[in-house]
Amino acid sequence: MTTMMRFGKFQISPSNVFYRTALSFAIVNLRPIVPGHVLIIPNRIVPRISQLTNDEYNDLWMTVRNVQNSLEKYYNAGGFNVAVQDGVVAGQSVPHVHVHILPRTKGDFERNDDVYDELEEWAPRKGDAGKVKTELEVLDDEDRKDRTEEEMNKEAELYRNLMIQNNGDYDSES
Repeated sequence: MTTMMRFGKFQISPSNVFYRTALSFAIVNLRPIVPGHVLIIPNRIVPRISQLTNDEYNDLWMTVRNVQNSLEKYYNAGGFNVAVQDGVVAGQSVPHVHVHILPRTKGDFERNDDVYDELEEWAPRKGDAGKVKTELEVLDDEDRKDRTEEEMNKEAELYRNLMIQNNGDYDSES
């Protein structure tokens, strides 16, 4: 996997991709809301789910399920938020279909629905690099810092290994 992927106008380093199929790919998140918050993205850049072909749509959701299964085991998640902001009026920050997967554990938010406020504020902006938090501390959006490329590469490698363990490979194209 040596070619750059695209998420809207953003180039995604191959080292940030931890799973891919012929039609979709999974990446670690520049600005995760919770540990394990990742994105599943179709290869073809379209802003709305309705613009995906049936094959792209089915592949996207199969990829969501495969990634979810691996993250559930690793994070001992009791559930997930799986979110799509389908279009600008729905809060979509990048005009390219993408699915947020957020592993959830009991008590990770003071109010369970606070996760939706965080998703509303989420945006893949570059800024000062910050450290990955070991305890969940949900900061206001303006206080959240982008992670370094090194931090993201390390997390992607961990998830690639999970995908290999659970699915036999991380690249179903090969």
